[in-house]
Amino acid sequence: MDIKIIKISDYLYEIPKTDDMLVPGRIYADEETIAPLVKELDRKAGSFTPALLQVANVATLPGIQKASLAMADIHPGYGFAIGGVAAFDMDHGVISVAGVGFDINCGVRVLKTPLVKSEIEGKKEELANQLFRDVPSGVGSTGDLKLNEDEIDELLVKGSSFVVERGFGFPEDLMYTEENGVIKGADPDDVSRRAKERQRKQVGTLGSGNHYLEVQYVDEVFDGQAAQVYGIKKDQILIAIHCGSRALGHQIGTDYLKILEEASRHYGIPIRDRELVCAPIKSTEGRQYLSAVNCGMNAAFANRQMISHLARSSVASVFGINPAEIKLLYDVGHNTCKVETHEVDGVAKKLLVHRKGSTRAFGRGRPEVPEAYRSVGHPLLVGGTMGTASFILRGTELGMKECWGSTIHGAGRAMSRVQSKKQWQGGEIIKDLASKGIVIKSGSRSGVAEEAPGAYKDVFKIVDIMHEAGINRKVALLRPLACVKG
Repeated sequence: MDIKIIKISDYLYEIPKTDDMLVPGRIYADEETIAPLVKELDRKAGSFTPALLQVANVATLPGIQKASLAMADIHPGYGFAIGGVAAFDMDHGVISVAGVGFDINCGVRVLKTPLVKSEIEGKKEELANQLFRDVPSGVGSTGDLKLNEDEIDELLVKGSSFVVERGFGFPEDLMYTEENGVIKGADPDDVSRRAKERQRKQVGTLGSGNHYLEVQYVDEVFDGQAAQVYGIKKDQILIAIHCGSRALGHQIGTDYLKILEEASRHYGIPIRDRELVCAPIKSTEGRQYLSAVNCGMNAAFANRQMISHLARSSVASVFGINPAEIKLLYDVGHNTCKVETHEVDGVAKKLLVHRKGSTRAFGRGRPEVPEAYRSVGHPLLVGGTMGTASFILRGTELGMKECWGSTIHGAGRAMSRVQSKKQWQGGEIIKDLASKGIVIKSGSRSGVAEEAPGAYKDVFKIVDIMHEAGINRKVALLRPLACVKG
């Protein structure tokens, strides 16, 4: 397909609706970031589909509303571009594995400590070592909470509350977790025995890849009002947790790819890319997959809740503070598929919103936002790299209108993991970051090389695009001090 790109504004580009596209494609970018995406289109067919073509492909799916969207951190993914957002009519739309991803409800949780930067500078190494000991990480890592089959089913239904009820965290944590840490409509019968077995020992584990546990400090505050509402201030120490549903989510995706592939044929859904297999939302297959996704989301919430407990214990033991002093700022996912109410042509309408590597970004006044944050909207937690920075943003009315209340989830990769390992050595990266005052702890030097800061786009530019476009507003800039990698 010949992809045409039109510049709408300095920070928004459009793929016009052509051929079998039902809506246009819209990409938040500037001239510098759109250029390599356009260049990708000239590559011969190979191991990946260019991200802009993926945006156009999603625009052909039945029931899609307004536009196929891509946030500024867009890069090629599986079926959907990472950074892709698409909302579907509940009666005529579809649900797709590619629109969720295999790490269901991968997300970011940030804890607020009463400590400031000057208090931990001399203990960074000790704290990093304690966190590395206490929080299991790496491929195949297992946690201390071992579950039987009945307990796994209970976790898939209850989400974060499952572990809070067992003393791992505080009831207040649920107030500051997206959807209060539990997605309704989760039936464990829609999840395979194999998926559950893979999760049995993995609650409270980071995993590998781009997942991390990072000690950060607030380097700059841009929006004083929002920062005050969120309870954060300059030089404050925060703990960021980035991980998802671990092997359970991956197995759910693997299982349902086959089911939805058959459903696509059965219901006669035209598919441009075999990775976009899907089923009508209200079909048996669609309902079962959405239920399984809800189970995966609940597992991810529970996983991050358990890691929060472990991280609190680590910080408390090193600094002699009460774990209860470490409060949850917020927990929000970025590989999700949720039923939400949004305005379409001036009318409130229920939609199924897929966010693939895109963070929910609800603004002020939405009932889903914790009451304490409702005057500004909930925090948007955007990860950068272990050598640069992360951000806290907030949503806007324009973002609610144009993007279904969505934003970027991170910097976005600029090169593949294979390319990254060819270009960098893990040991050298650890030494380089140490010279800059950043402590890295990882059981895999290869994994560190995959996540080299240079393998990612410029997070400052990516955030500025969304800010200047008016989709989000910057609240605070966070800098890393120590990072635990899988």
